[in-house]
Amino acid sequence: MDAYAVPNNLSAFWMPFTANRQFKKNPRMFVAAKDMHYTTADGRQVLDGTAGLWCVNAGHCRPKITEAIQRQAAELDYAPAFQMGHPKAFELANRLVELAPDGLDHVLFTNSGSESVETALKVALAYHRIKGDGSRFRLIGRERGYHGVNFGGISVGGIVSNRKMFGTLLTGVDHLPHTHDLARNAFTRGEPEHGAELADELERIVTLHDPSTIAAVIVEPVAGSTGVLVPPKGYLQKLRDITRKHGILLIFDEVITGFGRLGTPFAADYFGITPDIMVTAKGLTNGVIPMGAVLVSADVHDAFMTGPEHLIEFFHGYTYSGNPIASAAGIATLETYKEEGLLQRGTELGPYWGDALHSLKGEPHVIDVRNIGLVGAIELEPIAGQPTKRAFSAFVKAYEAGYLIRTTGDIIALSPPLIVEKHHIDELVDGIRQVLREVD
Repeated sequence: MDAYAVPNNLSAFWMPFTANRQFKKNPRMFVAAKDMHYTTADGRQVLDGTAGLWCVNAGHCRPKITEAIQRQAAELDYAPAFQMGHPKAFELANRLVELAPDGLDHVLFTNSGSESVETALKVALAYHRIKGDGSRFRLIGRERGYHGVNFGGISVGGIVSNRKMFGTLLTGVDHLPHTHDLARNAFTRGEPEHGAELADELERIVTLHDPSTIAAVIVEPVAGSTGVLVPPKGYLQKLRDITRKHGILLIFDEVITGFGRLGTPFAADYFGITPDIMVTAKGLTNGVIPMGAVLVSADVHDAFMTGPEHLIEFFHGYTYSGNPIASAAGIATLETYKEEGLLQRGTELGPYWGDALHSLKGEPHVIDVRNIGLVGAIELEPIAGQPTKRAFSAFVKAYEAGYLIRTTGDIIALSPPLIVEKHHIDELVDGIRQVLREVD
């Protein structure tokens, strides 16, 4: 066993989105991974039901990706991102444009979903300013939306615990209502029947503020981190129609839905709706190297390409934008997806996945099951006065039993690697079934 597998002091690392005191009393350590499984510090195999953190779409330690990173690190470790380039960043951008919906023709590289969101919001604000429409400064998000943890992202985001500690956030932000409706849509497969009319709230917000003040609307096509909220039938098309009518940019946050999660390259493909800006990360490099990409329409990009050619058109970017090793990882990841048909696998396995998840209806504490593509959620009845405790207990029990699940509030969220087989689905769902019968 690696000498570093079990560190002798856990106090220095302040862990993200973690109950640090609970964890450090009884650590859950992964020391290796391969395909569908993690290996724990004590040598157990844990089936990955969450693709790491919604990101390891091609499975763990895939040879093509590993080898590409090794080669690139030995050949060109870093190149300046400002006023200089290297071939692989351009190659990856070209491949992304080929994969993306028609009309999204240009790419800005970032290092995470959070940075991708900040980039998209800044592009939207700057676009209107460049067009002589600088009065458009408002950004519209959605309740229960998750757009990363930087100030722009938590401002347009709508998860209260991510926002409440951090002061006034960005000004000029408003929020659409979320679409979760247990009373009418519980135990829905795919898009719920009820709730498209919630998109009409955008018209009310537009009227309240006046459309001339609104720059962009940002939504996750399927809200992921808040517990897999699938959009009602017709809802996203209404948002597209309203934003287009009022000259407002539509931003899709596809950090989770991008790269095959719904059985199509992007959720934009699944729903047949092309936004003006699309935010990606996670599955772009299979989670192996931090990287994000923001795809923008030709109209948005070309608005910046004016003035003297020696001047910087957009004052934004990162030291690691298009990093050589990340670019190599991204190219190898896209090749892996293509060679193995992984971006379409959610279409093939989706019905089986849905049947398995919905077999949990009637198990203890289950008040809803919902699914789309290869993503799903099991919502649990909260313990009175102790929200989140039941789901967290399920998370710990599942880990101890050999299954990695994700919990948010009292919701179990699942998004296995796209290499998942039917027997993995059976094993995962049966494991969760047993956990549900054991938790209080």
